[in-house]
Amino acid sequence: MRRVADTDQSTEEHAAAQYRIGVIGGIGAYTMWGLFPLFFHRLEPTSPLEIIGHRVIWTAVLMVGVLSLGAGWGWVRPLLADRRRTVSVALAGVLLSANWLIYVWAVTNDRVVDASLGYFINPLVTVLLGVLVLHERLRPLQWAAVIAGAVSVLVLVLGYGSVPWVSLGLAASFGTYGLLKKQVGLGAVEALTAETFAVVPLALGGMGWALVAGELDFPAAPISMKLLLLAAGAVTAAPLLAFGVATNRIPLSIIGLLQYLTPIIQFILGVFVFGEEVPPARLAGFACVWVALALLSADGLRQGHRQAGVRRAARTTATAAVQKAKTDGR
Repeated sequence: MRRVADTDQSTEEHAAAQYRIGVIGGIGAYTMWGLFPLFFHRLEPTSPLEIIGHRVIWTAVLMVGVLSLGAGWGWVRPLLADRRRTVSVALAGVLLSANWLIYVWAVTNDRVVDASLGYFINPLVTVLLGVLVLHERLRPLQWAAVIAGAVSVLVLVLGYGSVPWVSLGLAASFGTYGLLKKQVGLGAVEALTAETFAVVPLALGGMGWALVAGELDFPAAPISMKLLLLAAGAVTAAPLLAFGVATNRIPLSIIGLLQYLTPIIQFILGVFVFGEEVPPARLAGFACVWVALALLSADGLRQGHRQAGVRRAARTTATAAVQKAKTDGR
C-alpha cells in the first residue's frame, strides 16, 4: 500500500509540474502574440504585402529546421495522399496569410485597437461557425454570448458610422482558419509548416513582381530593417511553439481563458503606447463584447468542471476496481 501511495504521489507531482509548464507556455504564447504590434510597427515604411511575403518565406525556412531537428517529415506523405486534407491545408494557408495581412495593415495604419477588437470577437465567431457549419447545439449561456456579440457589432457600426471591417475581417479569417485546421488534424508545428509552404509560391511571386517593378524595399533598406524582416520567421514561430507546449499540458478551458491576454495587451498598447482614441460609442461596443466573453468563459468553465467531475468519477471507479482485484487475488 505504501508503494502504491508513493507512486500516486509521484504521478500527482509530475502532473502538477506539467500543468505549471503548460500554463507558463500558454501565458508566454498569448503574451508574445499580444506584443506583436511593437514588432510590426517597427517595420514601417515597408508595405504590408512585403512584410507578409517575408513573414511567409522566413517562417517556412525556420520550420524546415525545427522539423528536421524534431518531429521529422513522416506526416507529409499521408497528407499529400489525402486530397481533401491537402486542399484544406492550402485554404488554411491562404486564410492565415489574409489574417496576417489585415493585422499588419491595421498595426501600420494606427488601427491596433481595431485589431484587438477582432481577437476579442474571434471566440464568438468560432462558436457561430460551430453552429452554422458543424451544426453544433449551443447551451443557454453560449446563446446569450452570441446575442451580446451581435449587439456589440450593431453598437460599433453605429459608433463608427461604418462596418468595422478590420475587426470583422480578422475574426472571420481566423475563425474560418481554425475550422479548417480541425479538419486537417495536424500538430501545431506541422500545420504551420504545411500552411506556410502552401503560400510560399504566392509570396515569392509577389516579392519577385515587386522587385521587377522597383517597389521592393528590402534591397535598399538599412541593415537594421533587413534584420527585422529576416526575424519575422522567428517572431512567428516562437509563440506557436510555446502554444504547442501549452495545449499538450492544460485543459482547453484554461486555454480559452488565456487567449484573452492577446487582445487585452493589444488594446493597452493601442491606447497607451500608440495613442489611439477610443470614443464613448466604441467603448460601449467593446463593453458589449466583454459581456459576451464573460458569458462564454463562464459556460466554458462550467462545462470544464462537469467534464473534470466525470473523469474523476471514472478514475475513482477504475482505481477501486484495481484494488478489489488485487484484494481478491490474495
